[in-house]
Amino acid sequence: MASFGSTRREEDSVLVQQNLLVRTLTLNRQRQLNALNFEMISRLLELFLAYEKDDNVKLVIVKGKGRAFCAGGDVAAVVRQINEGNWRLGAHFFQKEFTLNYLLATYSKPQVSILNGIVMGGGAGVSIHGRFRVATENSVFAMPETALGLFPDVGASYYLSRLPGFFGEYVGLTGTRLDGAEMLACGLATHFVPSTRLSLLEEALCKVDSSDFAIIQAIIDKYSQNPTLKEKSAYYRMDVIDKCFSRRTVEEILSALEKEATNSADAWLTSTIQALKKASPMSLKISLKSIREGRLQGVGQCLVREYRMVCHVLKGEVSKDFREGCRAILLDKDKNPKWEPSKLELVTNHMVERYFSKLDDEGWEELELPARSNLPVTAIAKL
Repeated sequence: MASFGSTRREEDSVLVQQNLLVRTLTLNRQRQLNALNFEMISRLLELFLAYEKDDNVKLVIVKGKGRAFCAGGDVAAVVRQINEGNWRLGAHFFQKEFTLNYLLATYSKPQVSILNGIVMGGGAGVSIHGRFRVATENSVFAMPETALGLFPDVGASYYLSRLPGFFGEYVGLTGTRLDGAEMLACGLATHFVPSTRLSLLEEALCKVDSSDFAIIQAIIDKYSQNPTLKEKSAYYRMDVIDKCFSRRTVEEILSALEKEATNSADAWLTSTIQALKKASPMSLKISLKSIREGRLQGVGQCLVREYRMVCHVLKGEVSKDFREGCRAILLDKDKNPKWEPSKLELVTNHMVERYFSKLDDEGWEELELPARSNLPVTAIAKL
């Protein structure tokens, strides 16, 4: 594939490749599974803003180097800042990240994300908001935040709430992993292309001289397939998911799942119940409320609200579960977090509501998103 003006220094965390009127951005922190740090987010924001104004750029392709598209945000760095007494640095990270998410959700030019590998957390934020998301047989999607004492952020309350039925609540609360076929079935991916055909797809896309979404879609369609869902896919359990995850509270969801389990030896039910019981009780409750509110809000409203929530999480006045979850899962790796509050029934409505309120902290400001003339382009919004 011909390239012009490529930057190939290994230390570059975002590689830029120019092909005529197309720009390909490759996330390049392979050892960290391309987890987004502040520098990467800032660079992506800078590039996307520049490309939108540049008439010589018609299409932007985003992919990851190695076995991951992007495994999320570099939350370990954020926790180090909290432990050093500076939660505001972490807040600045999320402020920049959410601004990038909003830009992508309202982007005027087509973005094609090639999700050939792990797509989690912040990785979903830099792809799912774009118009075209190409999954493969190697794709692994998850929003694992409740196991870390966080909640599905990066605008997840917008796109998860727009999945079929109550599948978004299931995915967001349990942190379950979806493969490429499941991503396509529920709408997280717009296309499925076998990894062996990706080079041909990229070659075709790099010849594009138009920003017409229909033209881009027609090109991707040529290389796409309709994969078969695995026999044990959660997507075949939509009736049970809707029945249980439509309940009003987390306690009622768990109770409904346990009732189903008494009548069935389904291993899926057992693993789903275990996932909920292992997660942070506080995270589960604020996550459910967040997704429910997301159904009635635009993507910008979701991001502004999620920023309030994440600042409360970082400050740790109601609960320090984020710090504890990252210690147990990412740092010490003992996988035995001590949640506080330790049980769902100890998490009061008043505690939950605090996460959705403005911070009473001198100098703290709401997330101010840039004025955008474009409506959200996320294909999920059409489901």
